[in-house]
Amino acid sequence: MTRPTTLADFAKRIRPSDANSPFNGLTLSQTRIEILSGLTVALALVPEAVAFAFVAGVPPLVGLYAAFMVGLITALFGGRPGMISGATGALAVVMVALVADHGIQYLFATVVLMGILQLLAGIFRLGKFIRMVPHPVMLGFVNGLAIVIFLAQMEQFKIVEANGDKVWMTGATLWLMLALVGATMALIYLTPKVTKFIPAPLAAIGIVAGLVIGFDLPVPRVGDLASLEGGLPKFAIPQVPMTLETLKIIFPYALILAAIGLIESLLTLNLVGTMTGKRGGASQECLAQGAANVVTGFFGGMGGCAMIGQSMINVKSGGRTRLSGIAAALFLLAFILYASGIIELIPLAALVGVMFMVVIGTFAWQSIGILRRVPKSDALVILLVTAVTVAEDLAIAVVVGVIVSALVYAWNAAARIQALPRPSSSEEGALVYEIEGPLFFGSATKFVELFDPKNDPDLVILDFMDSRIVDHSGLQAIEAVAEKYEAAGKRLQLRHLTRDCHRLLSNAGQLMVDMDDDPDYRVAVDYDVKVGRMGGH
Repeated sequence: MTRPTTLADFAKRIRPSDANSPFNGLTLSQTRIEILSGLTVALALVPEAVAFAFVAGVPPLVGLYAAFMVGLITALFGGRPGMISGATGALAVVMVALVADHGIQYLFATVVLMGILQLLAGIFRLGKFIRMVPHPVMLGFVNGLAIVIFLAQMEQFKIVEANGDKVWMTGATLWLMLALVGATMALIYLTPKVTKFIPAPLAAIGIVAGLVIGFDLPVPRVGDLASLEGGLPKFAIPQVPMTLETLKIIFPYALILAAIGLIESLLTLNLVGTMTGKRGGASQECLAQGAANVVTGFFGGMGGCAMIGQSMINVKSGGRTRLSGIAAALFLLAFILYASGIIELIPLAALVGVMFMVVIGTFAWQSIGILRRVPKSDALVILLVTAVTVAEDLAIAVVVGVIVSALVYAWNAAARIQALPRPSSSEEGALVYEIEGPLFFGSATKFVELFDPKNDPDLVILDFMDSRIVDHSGLQAIEAVAEKYEAAGKRLQLRHLTRDCHRLLSNAGQLMVDMDDDPDYRVAVDYDVKVGRMGGH
């Protein structure tokens, strides 16, 4: 990599790009869209943050503070402008047992450690492994997440009785709630056909809220969930013993939370990038998520990660830069400090309608049609990831999907290995086996069975021009074949092996390698996209 030769060149390298600046290149019209998109997202964040705080067993302000701090820091420094982060249900369900068994202070300590682990993932650039997630897993991810978002809205159709029990709405209240949800969805669909001056979700929330407040309609409001009023979050070191015993308690939770948070964030990063046509930085997103959670843990928040639902609202409302995410976080803080009384009057039906439209926009409807056209293994992965996302959580679903996809690929690749015999044109009486297909752990056993040392001539040549040795199992298979020919008193010669294989293969009897015909490719190659460098391992 060449070094900058002047101070101007150096400044260009360290100066944030236009994509990373919240204000660079924004017109007045786009600035208005970004700010209004942020306001829409902030309104949708309120019930989500409160609900997830209840799920985790912590006060509502703990969820709201997390949504503000995580949202602000990731908006400023994250890998994908336009993404929205905050308190999420995927993390909240993991926190329940920790809070119940050890208390909220242990949660704050866990969030700090979670952030440190995510920072380490960013420093060591582990985010690049998100490229290993196949497209069928992505389809299953978005479908499962759409279903999860839909099911989460069902809680808003319950009311709390005098004894504290939650029961489903019935009668006029239910029909009024459904009518308002339907009206919100219709307004979101129709508003862009009339005007694009204001984001459709924000217009729908405003109109439906005006009807409910103006006519004092008896439907649940945001204030029925909890009071939003509060002050600025205050710095405090988690009040837990600084001992090895504490680390043993919080580390397993922190590791799980860090993994779930990064998987959800990086998949959302890819999804938003696909929608906007722009790539994001996976390692940068890991660093931003880590820094956000470290800060949040010290300021009394429950931690968080990227939120696909709110990110979809932002993108579909026109948010494309960091300004929309910054605006959403600042609006949320303003709600807590100054406007809690107004926000608490907004009907939940309006916010449910917005989230239902997010569900419709998020679900990959084309995946239903392609299930019959894609290979059965891909169709199985799509359905499996969708089901596991709904039944368990996102992290487990993605891991399961990647493992199944990898096993299917290994099985198919293993079936491709073959050895085509032909007489040698250079060595009289010798037999050449032209090896085709990858040689790795899945195909090693079949490879060994392809040869007939007893009936082959005295000199046998294995030509790997159309094959690749992928792992140590492949090398071991070559040694096993060589030992069989040695035991039969015959010579085995290898051609077109890599120089890496030369160093790794031990000398098995009369095994010979033709060095002159060997290419320069490596056993395994890692390509760094950012710096364009090849490295062999």
